[in-house]
Amino acid sequence: MRVVFGVLGPVAAWDDAGGAIALKGPRHRAVLARLIIARRRVVPVTRLVEDLWADPPPDAVGAVRTFVSALRRALEPERPPRATARLLVTEGPGYALRAEPDTVDAWRFERAVTAAATLPPEDVLARLEEALGWWRGPAYAEFADEAWARTERSRLAELRLRAVELRAEARLALGLAAEAVPDLDAHVTEHPWREDAWRLLALALYRTGRQGDALAVLRRARTLLVEQLGVDPGPGLRRLEADILDHAPHLDPAAAPAGAAGRVWAQAAAAYDSAVPSGARARLESTVSLLRNLAVTGGGGLEAARRHRVAAITAAQEMGDAQLTARVIGAYDVPAIWTRSDDPEQAAQIVAAAERTLSVLPPGAHEAARARLLATIALESRGTRSERGPQAARQAEEIARRLDDPALLVFALNGVFMQTFQRAGLAPRRDEIGAELVALSARHGLVTFEVLGHLIRLQARSALADFPAADGHAAAADLLSERHELPLVGVFAQWYRALRLAAAGQAPVAEVEAAYRDAAARLDDAGMPGLRCGALPLALLCLRLRHALPAPADERTDWGPYEPWARPLVLLAQDRRDEAAAALRQVPDPPRDLLFEALWCLAARAAVAVGDRETMERAHSELLPAAAELAGAGSGLLTLGPVSEHLDDLAAALRRPR
Repeated sequence: MRVVFGVLGPVAAWDDAGGAIALKGPRHRAVLARLIIARRRVVPVTRLVEDLWADPPPDAVGAVRTFVSALRRALEPERPPRATARLLVTEGPGYALRAEPDTVDAWRFERAVTAAATLPPEDVLARLEEALGWWRGPAYAEFADEAWARTERSRLAELRLRAVELRAEARLALGLAAEAVPDLDAHVTEHPWREDAWRLLALALYRTGRQGDALAVLRRARTLLVEQLGVDPGPGLRRLEADILDHAPHLDPAAAPAGAAGRVWAQAAAAYDSAVPSGARARLESTVSLLRNLAVTGGGGLEAARRHRVAAITAAQEMGDAQLTARVIGAYDVPAIWTRSDDPEQAAQIVAAAERTLSVLPPGAHEAARARLLATIALESRGTRSERGPQAARQAEEIARRLDDPALLVFALNGVFMQTFQRAGLAPRRDEIGAELVALSARHGLVTFEVLGHLIRLQARSALADFPAADGHAAAADLLSERHELPLVGVFAQWYRALRLAAAGQAPVAEVEAAYRDAAARLDDAGMPGLRCGALPLALLCLRLRHALPAPADERTDWGPYEPWARPLVLLAQDRRDEAAAALRQVPDPPRDLLFEALWCLAARAAVAVGDRETMERAHSELLPAAAELAGAGSGLLTLGPVSEHLDDLAAALRRPR
């Protein structure tokens, strides 16, 4: 007789014909449940005694043997007397239930949910519909208070919730959004902390034409998470809300099915997970390659990549293998365009790790790894006054050119770019770097660095007031980003369009301000705090000054890192000249980055207004090499107009020949 066991509800057993098997009393069922939880492994009699009684009776061991004997008679009624049991067996110090994998509903359910990751949506839906039908109540229902059942009950409950969400995803992929809504609505009501369930419900509502209801669901989720848990919604919910408001094309049901690519990914990931041991060093290197691709997706992907990158480096260092550590650090060759670090503390940790690794690599060996470490130091030292950054950039470039390695050279050139801000007026040099990046990357299929080259040239040509050329590079970067799914490029392209509007000087200020605000909104979930913080207030300040309007006087404005240069102008707008002069005296030298000239121009403007001759002299000296450029336009974000106009104002205030 074949016996089927059920634990997705009260513990039960059925025979071949589907008839219920009498399992006698609660302790008999407890023994059976405990053995099922052990998944064919032996459970010692002493453990069964401990699990069945808080205060075992003197004959507890004998009682357990009696329960087992009764269970054997019920489960194998045709077994001859004294014949060896085949299902509930005695082995060593205890007992094991040798049930086949397909005879326990919980085991079948787990396999069904796991397999869903590799199946097409129609098969997922059919399989999960059947599997969810096996549930007759909470798992191991009558043993909810037993410590030995608690972990397994929780695991199965979580697996069931995941199955409900996977079934909803399959329905959405098959265009059955209306069918998904009722189950998801009940699901979030019963389990309101599951953000993915809220996301699926909102998406299902949107696809049934109920945009208002979808946004209301997302607001409910936000309110609940903030008020009950004190946390903000995660990136997935925030992105969905923005996409719904923008009617993003990818929300269309036609784009929903994961298709062949999704199945290949799931199958390959599962194969890798089973084939490569969990402690293998290859896993670390594979992880960094994955993080490198994750970083260019933007938003939560970029944030996660940064976070896990440090963990990967730490894990490599703990293994004590300098060559492995060098590969893990150097493999993260993610192109970087912005010159202010998103996480300066983390950047310093990475620089320190790279320097330590360099110091222990054998001299003259592993030149490519050495160059990647040097390029990493150059990149992660951006925006600092470290002398090591420029030196590391030069060394990395020299090694890469000597090895004639295109992939290594583009990475090294990114480091060189980050270290070309030692003085004003270096836009032509950066244009040369961008041109080499574009040409080299196009020849060798290095798409992300080809995009980087176009963005660098966009910045440099903007600084040189060559907007037709900058437009061409913006279009080329946009085309590559669409073709290769690089969403962060769109952030820079939209900021450039706002700059372009501002630089033309023909649109009303309100129109340009609106363009800047739209561009800034793209930064909210882009995962680039080094770019986002203070960018919008600074751009609006430059716009107002360019149109001879006073600086905004709102003390609540968050200027981020640009506060020292903005504050004197804000105080002047409030007619607080003495305070402005005092604030100007506290202004540090601008960081040597893409906004170097713009910040000096702000300082120069304040200095002229308060008659600070010393600051005017310094500003004139620092800005003179950039006389042919547009102040700030090299950032691709904003501009204060021609540097030459600021130099003229300084010369007039200093009573020098123009």
